Amino acid sequence: MKKAPLYSRSPRRQATPAAVPAAEAVTQVAPLAKPSGRFAALRQRIKRHERWFWGLAMLLLLGLALFNNRAALSPPAYTPKQIDAMVRQSLEEKPLSSNASKAYQTVRGSVVRVLGLMTEGDEGDDSEPPRAAAAGKSKGGDGTPVERGIGSGVVIIDNGTILTNLHVVAGARRIKVTFADGHVSDAQIINIQSHNDLAVLRARSIPDDLQAATMRSTADLLPGDEVTAVGFPFGIGPSVSSGVVSGLKREFNSPDGQQTITNMIQFDAAANPGNSGGPLVTNDGAVVGIVTAILNPSRQRTFIGIGFAVPIENAAAGAGMPPF
Repeated sequence: MKKAPLYSRSPRRQATPAAVPAAEAVTQVAPLAKPSGRFAALRQRIKRHERWFWGLAMLLLLGLALFNNRAALSPPAYTPKQIDAMVRQSLEEKPLSSNASKAYQTVRGSVVRVLGLMTEGDEGDDSEPPRAAAAGKSKGGDGTPVERGIGSGVVIIDNGTILTNLHVVAGARRIKVTFADGHVSDAQIINIQSHNDLAVLRARSIPDDLQAATMRSTADLLPGDEVTAVGFPFGIGPSVSSGVVSGLKREFNSPDGQQTITNMIQFDAAANPGNSGGPLVTNDGAVVGIVTAILNPSRQRTFIGIGFAVPIENAAAGAGMPPF
């Protein structure tokens, strides 16, 4: 019996797949891989604040541009030698004020000229003042007031209280003081410290803008510190001289040997007759002493480099002021 063939001998036409509709073709395309969670969150945040991020980017670009411009316009770095030359040129064109000048400008409104007057026939010792630091003139013969002593003083209270040396006004029948602005007034002695050769005066009238000096303790004063003396040497002034503290706690004996003053400041700023009673000040214009004496081994009453001042603590105590 004849078996049926397992395969047909006629070629079998392969079936053509049916066309897929366009819509279905699209849907059948494999989707792109989804971004990770962090990246997606960042994209969403940038999208929500897109304007903010653009503004920040513009600011960063603008700052970078300004930085580059400043770097381009900044002056070149100078060498130490160039800097030194520029400083020297600047000082030559406009020199700095000296320490003595600054000190004087600070205290000048407080310095006064003190004049002791007497008339012919007045009693009193006309001998050379024991401190040899007050300028004096002989008496006239017509009974008119004449100068007995010319010295200096410093205002310590703005009510017209003035410190000076006792030997400037001792024996005077009338005392006149001339303030920095030219105002002239009579004054009277309200207290004395004979052991320190100090006198406290009170002016009867004062300028409207009277300036009292600033006083400073001598506790931190050291040899070598710069000081300035202001006064009226031989009646000329106000005159300024500068120097340093030469020593502390010095003892001075008067030329006649009748008085010894202790605890004095020794200085080398020029002082001459007429400087007595004037202030000795530091660089900041603070009064640390009252110029009282000069030392000269000869009988000449001129300065040879050694001057003495009473510490302001002693002087202020004479005026009834509390200690520092």
